[in-house]
Amino acid sequence: MSGSEVVHTRIRGSAVIIEDDKVGIIRRNRDGEEYYVFPGGGVEDGESPEEATVREAMEELGVQIEIQKLIGTVNFNGTQHFFLATIVGGTFGTGKGEEYGIDRNRGTYTPVWIPIDGLEMLDVRPVEIVKRLIK
Repeated sequence: MSGSEVVHTRIRGSAVIIEDDKVGIIRRNRDGEEYYVFPGGGVEDGESPEEATVREAMEELGVQIEIQKLIGTVNFNGTQHFFLATIVGGTFGTGKGEEYGIDRNRGTYTPVWIPIDGLEMLDVRPVEIVKRLIK
């Protein structure tokens, strides 16, 4: 072994969907802990962060989205890109991605709308994106 090691950095794309002063996010309950995350996931081979965000919105929320702009990049467990997006089709809350499989031991995923002014009272991850939304 040469002593050099290949390090793979995980790249993720996530959607920040705002309608009527509310944000569409996912309430997670895992190992007795409740917290909230923006819908999104890992970039697959040959995919851009924007394409991953669109795919994940359909899988996790059941909606088709249109990316508006990048609103932030956060380095936490890899590089996470957050895109402001608009719903252009589908029905919020009808996602059928692997997160909803009954044999998964990853807790529950519940799509919810939360008022922007209520975000800072909740454990929303990552907090850096919340701070950009409420300023």
